[in-house]
Amino acid sequence: MTIRTPFAGLTRRTALAAGAATLAAPLVARAQAASVKVGVIHPVTGALAFSGTQCRLGATMAIADINASGGIKSMGGAKLEALLGDAQGRAEIAASLVDQMAEAGASGFTGCFASPLGLAATTAAAKYNIPFSIDSGIVDSITTRGLKNVFRFFPNLSMTIGGAMPALDSINKKAGSPAKSAVIVHEDGEFGTNTAKAQAAALGSIGIEVKELLPHATPTRDFTNIVLRIKSLKPDLVMISNYQNEYGLLARTLVQQRVDLVATYSVLGGGFNLKFAKEAPTVAENMMDFNHWYNVKDPRSAVFRKKVEDSGNFMTFEVPFGYFAIKLLADAWERAGSTDKEKTIAALESSTFSDHFMPYGPTKFVNGQNQAAQAVALQFQKGDMEVVWPDAFASKPPVFPRPKA
Repeated sequence: MTIRTPFAGLTRRTALAAGAATLAAPLVARAQAASVKVGVIHPVTGALAFSGTQCRLGATMAIADINASGGIKSMGGAKLEALLGDAQGRAEIAASLVDQMAEAGASGFTGCFASPLGLAATTAAAKYNIPFSIDSGIVDSITTRGLKNVFRFFPNLSMTIGGAMPALDSINKKAGSPAKSAVIVHEDGEFGTNTAKAQAAALGSIGIEVKELLPHATPTRDFTNIVLRIKSLKPDLVMISNYQNEYGLLARTLVQQRVDLVATYSVLGGGFNLKFAKEAPTVAENMMDFNHWYNVKDPRSAVFRKKVEDSGNFMTFEVPFGYFAIKLLADAWERAGSTDKEKTIAALESSTFSDHFMPYGPTKFVNGQNQAAQAVALQFQKGDMEVVWPDAFASKPPVFPRPKA
């Protein structure tokens, strides 16, 4: 089902892939199949469209896989039905979509890629006590506000920064500690600002001086002034926390201006993905990021990646995020045997979901946050994305410092 409002941006191809019906479908057709409606809210137009669409792709893949394997078996094989909405990168639209989808009968929600959208949407969903499975949206406050209906399978900001600094420290020390200073470049919204502040507070503990924090707007069309400022500061590291378009533009500008660095080490770099590696292989080579990725040693991950790429899409972290956010909800409904809100929330609270190929163990929720989740250090090497830390999940050793041009 597609929420047809001035806020909904949806291509026909996406709707078909999701198995979505329309609000104009005959009542008889609706009654023929029991369904569990899931609100799927992402920015699929505007500055965040690529990442939002990737999250949606993962969600619709999960819905298709669950339905193909028999639906929610404890509910007589009830099929999942997507209610698709485009938040357009605007928090008020994300909240409005929750209201519309709740009225349309949503039993659960997923979304919303960006933290400001997730904050608004989860607050709206709390009015109805409808379970919300966050796919991407990292700020701690999404799950620390006491909203009993909100669950995040993936790491929050504190957990991610808590891993990013030991990873950088380990990689740097093994190379003889060539990195001693950093400049942090970040988008100026909720995500980038909080991420940059957390990094700045932690870098001193691993012996790296923060020379400056440089915020920028989303969107930003020209990074020349910021890069010239970086060049004048002469840091060893440039650390980046921003979204898809700005990430790639900043990286290109650093190369164009011949900024001499030990490494670029982004934390949650929104454009650190295989699309960027393909489009700008020379720029991307040896760039590093601490981010979410699948367990490369789990054979299911290679099968999943092939399925994504065979469909003509790029494999990015957002795809398994969208996928497992839906799978988490479905597991709760399966165990609850019902879409009753209280029963579903209780099932999520007690979840030990392990049918995944992320580098986590079974879920353990505390106040809606999965304590078993963790991110990993990644690096572009020869056009592919390699895990370089921790050793238990690594596919290749890091190249650090990066070779001189």
